[in-house]
Amino acid sequence: MKMYKLAGEERFLLWAVCSIQLQVLCDKSGEKLLLLAEGLLKKHIASHSMHEPEALMVYISLLEQQSKYNDALEVLSGDLGSLLMIEVDKLRIQGRLLARANDYSAAVDVYKKILELSPDDWECFLHYLGCLLEDDSIWKYFDNIDQIQPTKHIECKFSHLTEEMFDSRISSASDLVLKLQMDTENSNLRGPYLAGLEIEKRKFLFGKKNENKLLESLLQYFHKFGHLACYASDVEAYLHVLSPDKKTEFVGMLVKNSDAFSESATKVLGQTTTILKVQELTGNIFELPIDEIEASAVKLAKLYCQNLSLSKDLDPQESMFGEELLSLISNMLVQLYWRTRNFCYLAEAIMVLELGLTIRGHVWQYKILLLHIYSYVGALPLAFERYKALDVKNILTETVSHHILRQMLESPMWVDLSNLLKDYLKFMDDHLRESADLTFLAYRHRNYSKVIEFVLFKQRLQHSNQYHAARVEASVLQLKQNADSIEEEERVLENLKSGVQLVELSNEIGSRTLRFNEDMETRPWWTPCPEKNYLLGPFEEISYCPKENEKKDREENMKLAIQRKSLLPRMIYLSIQCTSTALKESVETNGSKGDTKISGELECLLEEYTKMLGCSLSDAVEMITEISKGARTSESLGSSLVDWLNFAVFWNGWSLSSHEHWHVLNSLFERLILDRIRSMGSSDMSSCYSDVQVLVQIITEPLAWHSLIIQACTQSSLPSGKKKKKNHQHSDQLSSSPMSETIKDSIQSLCNTIQEVSNWILNQLDSPEDDQVDRFLSTLKRAEGAAGGPGQILGVLESVIASCEESEVGNRIFDALKSWNTADTARKTVMAQQRVFREFLQICESKRKQLETVKQQMSHV
Repeated sequence: MKMYKLAGEERFLLWAVCSIQLQVLCDKSGEKLLLLAEGLLKKHIASHSMHEPEALMVYISLLEQQSKYNDALEVLSGDLGSLLMIEVDKLRIQGRLLARANDYSAAVDVYKKILELSPDDWECFLHYLGCLLEDDSIWKYFDNIDQIQPTKHIECKFSHLTEEMFDSRISSASDLVLKLQMDTENSNLRGPYLAGLEIEKRKFLFGKKNENKLLESLLQYFHKFGHLACYASDVEAYLHVLSPDKKTEFVGMLVKNSDAFSESATKVLGQTTTILKVQELTGNIFELPIDEIEASAVKLAKLYCQNLSLSKDLDPQESMFGEELLSLISNMLVQLYWRTRNFCYLAEAIMVLELGLTIRGHVWQYKILLLHIYSYVGALPLAFERYKALDVKNILTETVSHHILRQMLESPMWVDLSNLLKDYLKFMDDHLRESADLTFLAYRHRNYSKVIEFVLFKQRLQHSNQYHAARVEASVLQLKQNADSIEEEERVLENLKSGVQLVELSNEIGSRTLRFNEDMETRPWWTPCPEKNYLLGPFEEISYCPKENEKKDREENMKLAIQRKSLLPRMIYLSIQCTSTALKESVETNGSKGDTKISGELECLLEEYTKMLGCSLSDAVEMITEISKGARTSESLGSSLVDWLNFAVFWNGWSLSSHEHWHVLNSLFERLILDRIRSMGSSDMSSCYSDVQVLVQIITEPLAWHSLIIQACTQSSLPSGKKKKKNHQHSDQLSSSPMSETIKDSIQSLCNTIQEVSNWILNQLDSPEDDQVDRFLSTLKRAEGAAGGPGQILGVLESVIASCEESEVGNRIFDALKSWNTADTARKTVMAQQRVFREFLQICESKRKQLETVKQQMSHV
């Protein structure tokens, strides 16, 4: 404002006005400031007018923020409106303002003009229809639209319309759409035809019982655009309103009406792909018998091979014809695995996708599918390799890293996890730091809409659930990596301000709305979000499961998970601090909880932690006690088993001098770990990796924290410093006390339990690599004369590769086909699984050796 008063330049005033807008937008308060900004602009316009389109947009948006739509319309229709040179842009603003002022009839006329000028403007048609039906819910949809995960379902209001009014207005819309279709008949514009579908959907939702008419419209749209890759996503919202029977009927209509004998091979490919995608969307594919799915997959494999020649002259960067077929085949094979639990199908899916990448290495869909299959079978290094091949940079770090982050957090691959977290946090921190420069640049260039966009985007990233989770996990990872040495751990805790900052973060998150920026649309059907994997449970028919619902279900759970994890460093610190006073008191008066202040804070955090687990502190103690005695099964803990064990460790740390608590904790570790080992038996990694993940988490978190508390106990009991004589006296008392024996028993119990885990891992590694590769490959071999079962797709692909000619498919594809080797893929998978085992074994052995050292130290006390 000072610069404006000195120079009188329009841009300085707009800098001030834009900043006022941001204050109101970001704080959701200070509406009186908008009146001030409006007054400043009016005064400036009266004396100097206005000279830039961006300035006019700021003025209009300022009036919109105050719901002064008629005032904004006056400005737009006056002399200042001439600043907007593009007629359609001006009409869009006019239509929006009229609609928000509830002048629906005038808005309808404006939107009709836009559609005549731009018939493919889908957003404009939705606005037109909303105004025609006097339905303001469309504005709520566009106000709240999430560009990362846009909702497919738009709410509709009809209660204010009589049937006669609805019929009259929808008839008017149908006439306009028919005219638009006739005007664009010879073009490839989809908008006018999608508009026809939208009208039929609105009729159906109004209660017109026109389901068959909607099916006919969908079929007509298939005839015109069914060969395009976008067909399935175009019609997804319309399939959603159909009954299950009608969805099945529609799939049958598509199969019957597909142009299988078309002269255009690309059209046949496109339509075949579309039908399969629609089957996936409707859940119809999950209702088919196994032999039908196998036959369909074989048909697709043959179709893919037959049409390889269409892509022989394409650049490697260009998408190949029928590229999506391999993704569809692998989805079918994964489903067959889920239904039969026959690993051969999963191995076959890996081979199919690896063939696709050998032919064209730029297909991100293949990489993501492989990433998730490799993760499921425990070949995590290969999964991480496929993730890195996605070449994730900039904002994709925020939207795409969910594909691998959770698996890495639950793995023993700490070096790779550390790099992943560092890269992610570096991008986020750099962007948040540099956003001020970007905002300043937008101000200088007078691009005020970008100013607001940059600031709101920064705010969105600051509230990212993944960003908060990564910050906490990076701290916890440091604690896990240094848990074998209490001296190193204390240094880490010192750098973390003894966990105080993370407790503050937990409190902040509780009152904050987290943003979920992950692009879940790219995830495979069997894992719609990182916390869910259908393959881990029994087969069930998935009758259309919109991924947008997954987001709503997980928001609160994610917030609680981050809050719980944020408390760990502080509870570790407090538990270590409790040991010296608790042990001293245990020699004198058994049952004391040590320093009152430290003990009191730890008790408060334990109460907060159990509240996040959904129960009171006393109920949580009862739960773990009953499980330790076998009165309840570990299933009672659900998916929060590791969190419950963390609670048990810190509960014991809070009351160290209670021998019974030590016994409960020992029994818990023994029962939960050994039960899981017994359930896995001699199964290989491919069928039990989810159990391995749980074991990794138990060993590297709760057991590691318990080990730290034991180290702290030992450290407190060892003589040191100037008070050596006094410490010796205390140490002698401790060594002869029941407490010392309790700690030794706990160490022995942990060592025995960890040794059982190590023995199981060694048993997995005992088999020679060549034998494991041979076993993997043997699953892919079909018995001679077998009518069905796994291996059929691989048989088709291998026979085509053996007989194809270079002149037919081109030298690039020919060379790729000849270089594809199933034995190499099998070996890489086995080696990746073994690397995970070796990393885990190293952690187990390190933990056991450290505990043995502590045990020796105690025996010398």
